[in-house]
Amino acid sequence: MKETSYCGSLPLNDLTYNGLKENIRNISKEHDLLDHRINVVSARTLKPIESIGNPERKDFPLVKGREVMVEARFGTGAGHAFTDMPGDFEGTVQDVLAMGLENNFERAVFVSSLNAVLRHLGWIERTVHCRNEEPEACARHLVQFVRERFGEPQIAFIGLQPAMVDNLSGNFPIRVSDLDAENVGTSRYGVPIEDVGKTMEILDWGNVIFATGSTFVNNTYRSVVKDKPVIFYGVTVAGIAYLTNCLQYCPLGH
Repeated sequence: MKETSYCGSLPLNDLTYNGLKENIRNISKEHDLLDHRINVVSARTLKPIESIGNPERKDFPLVKGREVMVEARFGTGAGHAFTDMPGDFEGTVQDVLAMGLENNFERAVFVSSLNAVLRHLGWIERTVHCRNEEPEACARHLVQFVRERFGEPQIAFIGLQPAMVDNLSGNFPIRVSDLDAENVGTSRYGVPIEDVGKTMEILDWGNVIFATGSTFVNNTYRSVVKDKPVIFYGVTVAGIAYLTNCLQYCPLGH
């Protein structure tokens, strides 16, 4: 896992879609990847059994079907991204870069393709979601990860990830907000799940922010970048973390 500074230390301009596009365009030009027909980007929606396997815990969003995983394949690389707007796409890197990124589907294709291209180049690893009981092992390790880097912080957790919240809640003060109306107003592992309207209050309350990498797909990532440590978790953010020097937590991705 790469040790980096948090995104709040970076110019906001480094965290725009146009900036990310320009990065990938320059990289693709340098390596002659824009139009070469052997390097076709294809994205497809994965079934839960393909993306996460059969974990014992059944309240993961992927298992419940509340979110799906889009997979992009490029040369020797595969890249995943969470989205609530699935679909299929096939084209060149140039075609991906021409997208307006106006909705969650287009942004999921862009982010998963970015992951696949950088994986093909051998610049990043862990771009494919962990499976079966690996999400549980990942969550158990998270407690040690937090203690070693931040001591005993108050944690603002954006986007319910059940295994992570379960493990963190027994060790640190934590507040959680989530977009899923089915979760809001419930209590999970002793933690009330709050509406996204409370997100700014939760972010101000926390000393450390954990946010799902899918904030780069649903275009809410700017709201979680504060002048305090922010860690994006999951495979979705792998390529963006590499390009922007953000801290990613995803120790067991493939």
